Amino acid sequence: MSVLYTFLIIGKNDNPLYEIEFPSSSQKKESTYINQYILHSSLDIVEEHVWKSNNMYLKIIDKYNKYNISSYVTAGQIKLMLLHEKKDEDPIRSFFTEVHDIYLKYLLNPFYTFNTPITSPTFDARVRKLGAKYFF
Repeated sequence: MSVLYTFLIIGKNDNPLYEIEFPSSSQKKESTYINQYILHSSLDIVEEHVWKSNNMYLKIIDKYNKYNISSYVTAGQIKLMLLHEKKDEDPIRSFFTEVHDIYLKYLLNPFYTFNTPITSPTFDARVRKLGAKYFF
């Protein structure tokens, strides 16, 4: 069985902005919905950690069975969340940092409205490339 990663970008009002699974899976949609539910159920824990820490990278904030949930919060209160099975934090931290950099560049696009879903195929391709770089 391969390792599965589910990555979400959650907006300031807890609205989903972007979602991807690594590797691209042919799983049933039910498991995708379960992974989304697990990540969304950890949003309150992310909020608690934001108040306790001044770091952007919050490390592993929650666990669900065999899965770990790591989070990174930007200065604009955008939450990057990753559901994963591995405990090695260096690649996860690097992944979050580079995705944050790509997101900041995407924000500079005058045609993008802050806190709305990200639909850019270029953004998606870059995040997929980072996922392949750090997780496989």
